[in-house]
Amino acid sequence: MRFPKEKTMKSQKGFTLIELMIVVVIIGILASVGYPSYSNYVTRGKLVQATSGLSDGRVKMEQFFQDNRTYVGGTCPAATENFSFTCSNLSTTTYTITATGIPASLAAFSYTIDETNTKTSATPWGNGATCWIMKEGDAC
Repeated sequence: MRFPKEKTMKSQKGFTLIELMIVVVIIGILASVGYPSYSNYVTRGKLVQATSGLSDGRVKMEQFFQDNRTYVGGTCPAATENFSFTCSNLSTTTYTITATGIPASLAAFSYTIDETNTKTSATPWGNGATCWIMKEGDAC
């Protein structure tokens, strides 16, 4: 008499719940380390709008002064997606241009420049009395 062949158990393919949880924990750790760096990188990219707008505004003010021998009536830079610009202290010999962050993520950032090319900044990363702070850890 013949007996049927014993059925062998096939090995299952896939991941166990423990293996999946370990992968999720590893991804969480990597994200918690990488996200702050990425966020600072994006913010630094947006700050260029302020500094380039201020530099351009200074050049235009100086050109206006060359033509008119006064800063009164000079044009202020136009607002960008992330910064608004205001011109103050306009007189025959002085001006101050200020860039202030518009969205909530940049509201704490403020940069200025004047007729003597004195640059100042007020940022969460530190305040600069003689320079523009552009990244965390910068100093004048």
